[in-house]
Amino acid sequence: MQDYKREFIEFMVESDVLKFGSFTLKSGRTSPFFMNAGAYVTGEQLMRLGRAYARAIHESFGDDFDVVFGPAYKGIPLAVVTAIAYHELFGREVRYCSDRKEAKDHGADKGQLLGAELADGDRVVIVEDVTTSGKSIDETYPKLKAAADVEVVGLMVSLNRMEVGRGGVHSAQREIQERYGFPVASIVSMAEVVEELHGREVGGRVVIDDELKAAIDAYYEQYGARD
Repeated sequence: MQDYKREFIEFMVESDVLKFGSFTLKSGRTSPFFMNAGAYVTGEQLMRLGRAYARAIHESFGDDFDVVFGPAYKGIPLAVVTAIAYHELFGREVRYCSDRKEAKDHGADKGQLLGAELADGDRVVIVEDVTTSGKSIDETYPKLKAAADVEVVGLMVSLNRMEVGRGGVHSAQREIQERYGFPVASIVSMAEVVEELHGREVGGRVVIDDELKAAIDAYYEQYGARD
């Protein structure tokens, strides 16, 4: 596992973004873990978050893209900090763009999008916090294509939950890839999280003990995807 992945896993725990316990998801599933990217609130946290996304995008998709797109709402700061970090780490000037939940009907910036104006031929990387079902991409992709004839280079999420999508067989990430034809990658997967944290202390406590590891294993027996 690369160093930046290990650092990111500990960073999620230290920032109280990745929690363990018992959580009811939108899907109705009861999960032993939960990720809330809205808990990144300080300048240092946002700086580190942007660097993690930039490194993962660089490694997974390369540097041949023009725009980082973050779906509203949580994707807006993700797109901004990733664009900043890309300039800092790789010297690449990329633009950021996001959508609005409701189109603005007045002013010089009226319309469905905010940030950079999209143009035909733009190559776009989408950033999200986590993809469980792919529903947000089903909403986002038509907005991108309606704005301009862009090419989506890929979707980067921070955590691959590694559970079945709406089809009940394959992971949500694979479902998106097959539906839209662009790759989906993550900074880290839950398998990497468990590998890194099981039996190890972070901040003076063991984050994933044997009991919690058994609960995670049981969850994946029921909801886990093989690909």
